[in-house]
Amino acid sequence: MSFAQFLPLFFFVILGVAMLLYVLLDGFDLGIGLLLPLAPNAEKDSMVASIGPFWDANETWLVLGVGILLIAFPQAHGQILGALYLPVTAMLIGLILRGVAFDFRVKARDHHKRLWNLNFFAGSLIATLAQGWMLGRYVTGFGQGTGHHAFALLITLTLPAAYVMLGGCWLLLKSEGDLQEKARCWARRSLVPVALGLLLISLATPWVSETVRERWFTMPAFLALLPIPLICVLALAGLAWVLQRPRVREEFAWLPFVLAIVILLMGFFGLAYSLYPYVIMDRMTLWDAAASTPALTVIFIGTVITVPVILGYTAFSYWVFRGKSTPLTYG
Repeated sequence: MSFAQFLPLFFFVILGVAMLLYVLLDGFDLGIGLLLPLAPNAEKDSMVASIGPFWDANETWLVLGVGILLIAFPQAHGQILGALYLPVTAMLIGLILRGVAFDFRVKARDHHKRLWNLNFFAGSLIATLAQGWMLGRYVTGFGQGTGHHAFALLITLTLPAAYVMLGGCWLLLKSEGDLQEKARCWARRSLVPVALGLLLISLATPWVSETVRERWFTMPAFLALLPIPLICVLALAGLAWVLQRPRVREEFAWLPFVLAIVILLMGFFGLAYSLYPYVIMDRMTLWDAAASTPALTVIFIGTVITVPVILGYTAFSYWVFRGKSTPLTYG
């Protein structure tokens, strides 16, 4: 493979990694936002404090992913964002609403705080539903028809449950006392809709895409890919078992979050295999959509410098703020 052929593949991988890290990292703080109405007022501050040092930086991966799509795959960028103009706008409105509510709720008087808590939940819900619809439409290559839209709706309804699972597991890791027990219950209750959603999506994806059906259900590919759903099922079963054990609140508080990540990681691997080498399913490959080689070369130099820096400060921030969360205050 020549360097010119390698560059589009490199940026395709970076784009996928950026989107994966966004879902995993911003997913748990969106999940906290979705869970906020279930907690009493006395515990809402602790829930928000558990994501306080991370939530804004988590969205860096979304910015990076969209930036790579724009500069490395400009032809696909126009078609994708053109087809997803309304849900992208809704997602941005939701993220802005979350950001405003996050900052204002801690400074507001008690009688105004309820409004900002509601806005934080609403922003989280809007952003999550918009992301689910965007993912569903993208996977089908923006196909038209009842089946394609029903598939997108299925993912739209499943993604909030997945984020709640992540949020509950994160809160189990970061909180103590009654809130930690509630987080365990919330995470456990999310498993049924997550498992059901993943099952239905797995059954529906080959139905809406002939390309996916051929890739997954022909031999020997079927046997080679079998570990992906098996690991996902085992991680779901393991998470359900762990969340029933009282000791998970003590020395094993980290395990549910790791298992939740494994579940979503297997889904990502399956999706990546289904999509490759298309940037837009059945319409445009990554080499067709890529910018010119000189442009990609310049972008490559910047990317190999900036991405490790982003990874470094992300890892550093999670290391510094490890352990149980402390009350959120503003100096």
